[in-house]
Amino acid sequence: MIRRIIQIDEEKCSGCGACADACHEGAIGMVDGKAKLLRDDYCDGLGDCLPSCPTGAISFVEREAAHRQQEACSSPDTAPVSSQLSQWPVQIKLVPINAPYFDGADLLIAADCTAYAYGDFHNRFIRNRITLIGCPKLDDVNYTEKLTAIIRENDIKSVTIVRMEVPCCSGLERAAKEALQASGKFIPWQVAVISTNGTILNQ
Repeated sequence: MIRRIIQIDEEKCSGCGACADACHEGAIGMVDGKAKLLRDDYCDGLGDCLPSCPTGAISFVEREAAHRQQEACSSPDTAPVSSQLSQWPVQIKLVPINAPYFDGADLLIAADCTAYAYGDFHNRFIRNRITLIGCPKLDDVNYTEKLTAIIRENDIKSVTIVRMEVPCCSGLERAAKEALQASGKFIPWQVAVISTNGTILNQ
């Protein structure tokens, strides 16, 4: 999975430990007097550690991240289900405007709750798409500007919008449609509406 992850220049690192203290995820530790990224999968790519570094030893890279060992939750009658997620981060507020994974991408813009309401969400919607999620009610932001920039500045092939049937989800659909229009591009798009009991209402 291609992710935005920090890298630490060992030659510049003074060993002060400020970055390790600033890392809320516990991804950075001190080894032999130098800061080390100990866990790729813990790094959230937000860079709280960057401003704490007095020597400028920390920067961002986009690269394949080491996969975390996961225990599949399954019953004797159920086979483990594989994740179809192909990039990180996924939150609209956190995702960069330009990233290699946007090149030629089929884009999924989904409301947070949809993946919980619809049981086969990964296979039905995430598979072979780049995923962006958000909740206009909880985030209290207008996603239009960010989505417009992503669509305008990248080679997006299609857009799928997945929202819940509840009224607050209309904000996400509206922002995505406005972004498509404002981008100045003609891109195929579709909307899927998920009911609160986990069915697709409009397909």
